[in-house]
Amino acid sequence: ANQGVIVCQGGDFGGWSLYLKEGKPAFAYNWLGIEATNIMAAQKLTPGKHTIRFDFAYEGGGRGKGGKGTILVDGKPVAEGIIHKTHGNVYGLDEPADVGTDSNTPVTPAYHGKPKFTGNIQKVVLELI
Repeated sequence: ANQGVIVCQGGDFGGWSLYLKEGKPAFAYNWLGIEATNIMAAQKLTPGKHTIRFDFAYEGGGRGKGGKGTILVDGKPVAEGIIHKTHGNVYGLDEPADVGTDSNTPVTPAYHGKPKFTGNIQKVVLELI
């Protein structure tokens, strides 16, 4: 089963990561290295090409508030969870955004030291609404 980071931003003192763990789509949100939220699908992806999407429905009411995160595979929800807090400003300036790996400190220990994606990433789209 494929595994590793699809796209991430930040590191061990705050950030987020969309990744596969043992073939299951997962999302981690790390709030300042203090509070972690992990959302993971129950089922592994079937072999072949898929579209994996993470939607975050911000509850609003100012900066740093939370919301509901949903992982979708081919347009169908496969996992959801509540992220209670978000960063009100930027992530660490020494922690880049990455595609296919987590190149500095890890956003989540869930990678077990293996952040490099083992599949094929065709495209990553980040959409701010």
